[in-house]
Amino acid sequence: MEEIVLEDKEIFLYLNTLGSQPFDQFWILISKTFIWIPLYAIFCYFLYKNFKLKSFIFILIFVALGTTVSDQMAGVFKHGIQRLRPCHDPSLQGLMRIVKCGGEHGFYSAHASNTFFLASYLSVLLGKKIKWLPYFVFFWAAVVSYSRIYLGVHFPGDILVGAFAGSLVGVIFALLAKKVINRQTISQ
Repeated sequence: MEEIVLEDKEIFLYLNTLGSQPFDQFWILISKTFIWIPLYAIFCYFLYKNFKLKSFIFILIFVALGTTVSDQMAGVFKHGIQRLRPCHDPSLQGLMRIVKCGGEHGFYSAHASNTFFLASYLSVLLGKKIKWLPYFVFFWAAVVSYSRIYLGVHFPGDILVGAFAGSLVGVIFALLAKKVINRQTISQ
């Protein structure tokens, strides 16, 4: 396990030190939630256009529930595992670029979990109807997740575990949403 942690730190240092000060504000912006509100509105539009109103409402309820589960699971792991964020890790001081620093613990990334939740959720629900959407949403999730390494608040391992957990929750909630939508369609 120690070798994995050391490798994670080395990969982090490589990726983190690729950054430069002129790009810092861009990556800070990418990492913020509010900047993506127009994109979320576009996602809602696609869902609304591809599902009936009652199904659309259920889909939004499952998005809210799934995002909450995804986010809270990350919090449970952060408090349970208590791995220091890179910006708080004494062994990395002076070796990394700290653009921003969050709470003390960072395993695993809630940003990665939540964006990959949404990417997998939308891909399951809309992937067959809008062929390019899965490529786009997973690319978006990866960019947001990378921003956390760039800023110095997460290790690559935090991102990978967050992406896996979020994707798993996304698939589960999408399948539950589809089941509710199918039952609703049959009962009408």
